[in-house]
Amino acid sequence: ERELGLILALDISGSAAFGSTRRSKRHFAAEIGATLAISAARSSDKVGLLLFTDQVELFLPPRKGRRHILRILREMLVFEPRRRGTNIPPALTYLNPVLRRRSIVFLLSDFLHSFGESAPLATGRDTVAEIGLTNTRHDLVCVHLHDPREAALPDAGLLTVEDAETGELLELDSTRGAVRDTYAAVNAERLRALDRALRQAGVDPLRLRPAEPFAH
Repeated sequence: ERELGLILALDISGSAAFGSTRRSKRHFAAEIGATLAISAARSSDKVGLLLFTDQVELFLPPRKGRRHILRILREMLVFEPRRRGTNIPPALTYLNPVLRRRSIVFLLSDFLHSFGESAPLATGRDTVAEIGLTNTRHDLVCVHLHDPREAALPDAGLLTVEDAETGELLELDSTRGAVRDTYAAVNAERLRALDRALRQAGVDPLRLRPAEPFAH
């Protein structure tokens, strides 16, 4: 066996701050990342960190050591991004040349603005192509962080919802069954589109929900 490099690539865009349970998607991603980092450190593997929005916000090259692991944990939790949008391809494009050895890359994102009806067609194609390219150079694991509120809208009266990345506002009447059904149907199609795209890129998605245990 040889030492491996583990890279945690975390999406810290505006939508990562959302959470309908006791923790946001970003805190959930940090918890998963901490579990992976400590596990790798116990195996004497190097761990690196990439934080991104629609640009690379921070990169810590793979290293060993307790202080390095603690810094990774701190940055995952408290780093303040400069941007709110999401763009996965530039993050992976940045990684490929700086990682000289084959590594295990965990991409943790909600993939909300990458596939499906809300994503421009060109953006979706670029994301699939870059994920596929990264997967040929490294072992890529796509961890989809899916909040339960993204799957079902509650009957909560008139709502004003905001896109955390663009600031766009939308008013809707959640008392109407047709509205809730459409909301659920759009999300279901988005998940199907995501799964199809990742399979096309040769990657099996791992879907985790903040309210459920993940360590196993």
